Parts: sequence; C-alpha cells; structure tokens
Amino acid sequence: MTADTAQTGPLILGGTGRIGRALRRLADDGHWPMGRAALWHGRRGDYAWDMREAPPALPRPVRGVVVLAGVTEGSPDALAANTDLALAALRLAARDGLGPVLLMSSAAVYGREADPGREDSAAPAAPYGEAKLAMERAVAAHVGRRGEQAPAACCLRLANIAGCDQLFGAMSAGPVTLDRFEDGRAPRRAYLGPLTLARALDALCAADTLPPVLNLAQPGAVGMDEILDAAGARWAWRAAPPGALPRTRLDTSRLAAAIGAVAPATAPGLVAEARMAGWTLA
Repeated sequence: MTADTAQTGPLILGGTGRIGRALRRLADDGHWPMGRAALWHGRRGDYAWDMREAPPALPRPVRGVVVLAGVTEGSPDALAANTDLALAALRLAARDGLGPVLLMSSAAVYGREADPGREDSAAPAAPYGEAKLAMERAVAAHVGRRGEQAPAACCLRLANIAGCDQLFGAMSAGPVTLDRFEDGRAPRRAYLGPLTLARALDALCAADTLPPVLNLAQPGAVGMDEILDAAGARWAWRAAPPGALPRTRLDTSRLAAAIGAVAPATAPGLVAEARMAGWTLA
C-alpha cells in the first residue's frame, strides 16, 4: 500500500488504552499534527478490529504501525496475550506491506538490573517483564522466519509515561505516600512525556532503519518527589520497604543515533506534558 506520506499518519493499534487516550488528546488538541492523520484502532472507531480475529481491510492508507495494544496485569496466561497481539499486528503489516511496526515493550524487562538498562541485556523480575521479553523474542523469531518478506519491526522498551503511570494515577486519586531510602532520597525513574513520545513515534516511523529493540525514554532519572512537588500534589514520606528499587534509568544512546537527541526529562516538563494530554490532579 502506497500513499502520499504528507497526508497519512500511522495506524495506532490499541488506541483506547491509557497511552492511546493521551496521544489521541494531543492529536485532537492540535499538539500532535501527525496524530490527526492517524488511523485509530479499537473494537469500535476508525478501524474496528478484534485482534484475535483476521484483520479487515484498512479504510485508507497509513504510514507505519504503532502497537499500543497489550495486557499489563493478570495471570501468566493473560499476559501471554502480549505476544499474540504483537504477532497479529505483524501479520497485518505483512499482508498490506506496512512498516515500520513499532511494538510497545517495557523497561520492566530489565527487572532489578544495574542501571542504565541497555538493549543488549534483560533480566525481568516479575511476570509482566517476562511477558514483554517473551513478546520481543517472538517478534524476532517471526521476523527471522519471514526474512525479506517480514515488515520492519522494532520493540520499544518504554519508560514510565507521564500521566499514564502509577505515580500520576495515585496523584489523581488523592494524597500520595512516597518511599524514602536511607540516603534520604525518593525513588528515581526513567520517564517520557506523552508529547515527547508522540514526536519520537513520528521520527521512528520516518527512520530509514531501526534496530530490533530500542529503549524509549528521555535521558536521566527523575525523582518522584520532584514530580509530586511540580504537580502541586499532597504527599508524605514513609520508610522504603525492603526490596524497593531506588532508581531505574535507560541508556538512550541508540535512540539518539536513530532519531537524534531527545531532551532530558525534568519534573516540570513531565507534568506540563501530562496535563496537555489530559491528566488532572485530584
């Protein structure tokens, strides 16, 4: 399928989840021009498709496929659906000659590994991370079997998305209790603002070549206390329980090589982008 790329956007599979809704809000408000040209998938909407079934014909051309569809919790069998959804997207892309296919993996594949997490390693410590790593491996095997007929595919190991993660969810629900470690610091995490995510997806869809796996984060690690203060949230400390993870950070050197430098994450910037994408404080 070919088209004038200036008039087409990506196919967004799983556009009704938390990240999809944030991206749709940015598109509807004019902050993400490419998103306004996107074809948004759901069981209803621009492209209605139950991804357990054969895909219907696309109603119009698209430029790239972004796979947000996934399962974040539940039994191992439920989480295994991440692989099924990824393979369904690849089959659609192969059928219609679409690409690249950008599949959402997660920084959870690194588990408690020493930071920064780099794409050539993985050590998941929980079922969700294990399921996402299994999805990555299934994608690589599928692409390898199809050879030159396979669509270009890249699994993106996502950082926390501001406005869509547990911390922002907790702020929307009321006062937050935050772990404090023995050094007096709060947890620090790799983050990505939703507008920065949207712009990165544009750049990745336009890239000439992509590696099979890529970290997707803004450089650095941001303190959760900084985010809470920047948002004006009500919060209090508690002693960090045994086993709590002080910091996660992703190596973004391969991302910079693929699409250029991405601005480091800051708490005020993350909160501002979350609000642009529809997040509100309790």
